[in-house]
Amino acid sequence: MAARRVLSKGDGQTKQNHAREEGLSSEGALIHDRGGHVQIVAPNRDGSKRPPDGRIVPPMTETAETAPKGDWADRTEQAVLDAAIERAPALGWNARLTRAACEACGLSLGDQELLLPNGPRDLAVLLSRRHDARALKALEATPAATMKIRERIAAAVSARMEAGAQDIEAAKRCAGFLSLPTNVDLGFKLAWETADHLWRWAGDTATDQNHYSKRAILGGILIPALTMRWFDGREAAEAFVARRIENVMAFEKWKAGKDFDAPINAITDVLGRLRYGAKA
Repeated sequence: MAARRVLSKGDGQTKQNHAREEGLSSEGALIHDRGGHVQIVAPNRDGSKRPPDGRIVPPMTETAETAPKGDWADRTEQAVLDAAIERAPALGWNARLTRAACEACGLSLGDQELLLPNGPRDLAVLLSRRHDARALKALEATPAATMKIRERIAAAVSARMEAGAQDIEAAKRCAGFLSLPTNVDLGFKLAWETADHLWRWAGDTATDQNHYSKRAILGGILIPALTMRWFDGREAAEAFVARRIENVMAFEKWKAGKDFDAPINAITDVLGRLRYGAKA
């Protein structure tokens, strides 16, 4: 099976396209929603469907009233993530967890490969994005426009830490997984993505080099801050964030009084004199 990209919000249609290419389809499948866990039962050759309890369900035409809300892939991803969060404290964040979570949702190995081709890495993406969305939802009631920029960033980072703390045991296992050398790249990407969400909430509209430097600096604060929140508690993590924000503001204040172009201008001035001679 060809390699596929890491999950993103719009990947539902992509996965359906892959399914059609490989002779798979969720169309006509019977979906059982049991306590938040989705189980898919493919239609039999005669068109009937046999759910886990052995009952025969006749073919049914999907209508606006009977159709499940949202994209099948998106709904099933979230159901698998729920199962993974529940099992992570005992299993860790690994391929074993991925399989156990998929089995809990009634997914075959083929379904798992279609839905989570990168296994625990895809689960880590789903968890991070759920926490990002949860943090942004919590920040809706925060009046960012009336706050100083340092207060906005402190509030945003605090909201993100508390969003993840709701799944703290799973977050700990995921943090350990992302700290492995083979997964550090994904950890940096997710930190950048989170920093981008928080800066946009804070009202950042920079499109020059400041766009990148702001996210790089905040990402550098987020990674240790989240780790401290998981393992050392909220008070230690927020004190750490306050110190780092103060360091950044002090640096920005120092930088504002410096002319970093002066050395380059001096060099070009000397080179110009050597080439063209002194001005008359």
